[in-house]
Amino acid sequence: MNLVLSIVMLAAGALIVGAFILWRRGVPKKQPLLMLLLAVIAIANVLIWTLPDASGDTPLGRVAGETGE
Repeated sequence: MNLVLSIVMLAAGALIVGAFILWRRGVPKKQPLLMLLLAVIAIANVLIWTLPDASGDTPLGRVAGETGE
């Protein structure tokens, strides 16, 4: 699961860089904005999986504990 989260973060970084490049080239603003929105959603999903709750447990830790990883 850590590999998947790492790939998602790399993809989010690539989306941000790609959106900036498209914006600088003068592409209509809709496409770079959608790319930035997708990057924000991807980062939010990673945060949901990795941030601890009030008890100190993370959803990722609970899943890893159930599967024996």
